[in-house]
Amino acid sequence: MKKLPCMLICFLTVGLVAGARGGDDPGKMIKYTLDQVITVLRMKDLSADEKNRRVLEIVTPMFDFSRMAKLTLGRRYWPQMTEEQQKRFTDLFLKRLKDTYRDKLVMYTDQKVVYDPVKEIKGKACIPTWRVSGDNRISIIYKLYRPEDQWKVYDLEIQGVSLIRSYRSQFRQILQNGTIDDLLVKLEQPVDS
Repeated sequence: MKKLPCMLICFLTVGLVAGARGGDDPGKMIKYTLDQVITVLRMKDLSADEKNRRVLEIVTPMFDFSRMAKLTLGRRYWPQMTEEQQKRFTDLFLKRLKDTYRDKLVMYTDQKVVYDPVKEIKGKACIPTWRVSGDNRISIIYKLYRPEDQWKVYDLEIQGVSLIRSYRSQFRQILQNGTIDDLLVKLEQPVDS
């Protein structure tokens, strides 16, 4: 399976989002959460494993991994799967994201995050941010929706490239010449670093 371009996975070093604070304001929630993530990443006395564990505790609740998994397969492939296959795919997709994150955590080098105004349209929100390090600015847009009383991240766009679309393209290549089971076997393989 192809590796995600570094830009698509760099969100995992500083840009994962989770939520607790901010209530009805998705922008405040993102800022609060990113501040928590950065605080943990700057703790020099923590091992890489402990940083990974703590950051995952912070960020995991805000993502709608089931929706993300479904979106990566799209309307063409998701309905073809049994409930068991859907659950297995979602679990493997989540594991892949976490493994990729763990491998990239060590790349954090004290960047800062700059926030642009939130754009809310019809129950969805886009939160444009910039990860800044010296003269280097990386655009990261967090895409959220509100299924109930809490905002949930369903996609990230890094430098104009959607995480969901990138995975969808990779998965489609596998499924055009193989089966759902072939895709599940590929996802069980370790992430290429």
